[in-house]
Amino acid sequence: MLDVGCGNGFTAGQFLAHGCTVVGIDLSESGIKLARESYPRARFEVLGADDHVLENLNEYPFDLVISTEVIEHLYAPRTYVRGCFEALKPGGRFICTTPYHGYLKNLLISVAGRWDTHASPLWDGGHIKLWSLRSLSSLLSETGFQQLRFSGAGRLPFLWMTMVVSASRPSQTAIGQ
Repeated sequence: MLDVGCGNGFTAGQFLAHGCTVVGIDLSESGIKLARESYPRARFEVLGADDHVLENLNEYPFDLVISTEVIEHLYAPRTYVRGCFEALKPGGRFICTTPYHGYLKNLLISVAGRWDTHASPLWDGGHIKLWSLRSLSSLLSETGFQQLRFSGAGRLPFLWMTMVVSASRPSQTAIGQ
């Protein structure tokens, strides 16, 4: 499995504990250093997700690509999603999490006057894009992902803290059709 935006390697470590072969990538040199120290059985590289991630890693396509709480920090999410897509073997799965932003949650944040604390523009390295089910579905579909499945995590339905999406890269026969 490939952990995109692996940070300190915690998620990668969970997969290692279950016997998976793991590669983690992140742009943070300090995060990669900590990941390497904490999980020496995995491979960690300072690298971003783009169309050349497999080539840059000199790896075969992955069965699974996971990325937790990354996409909301990116200026160019299309490049990142294409990189995640290209890193998967045909039929492989992509799991992505991001803070949930739907109509009801955003309305309640607005009514409560909490936008400055919820998504403060003064938060260095903070969220620069807010994703809804519709916007994330659109991005993943335009990239070629299929079989999108969403669920929410934390809090009440439609006030979720996080949304989790699972999507698949079409099998080889579906790509050629």
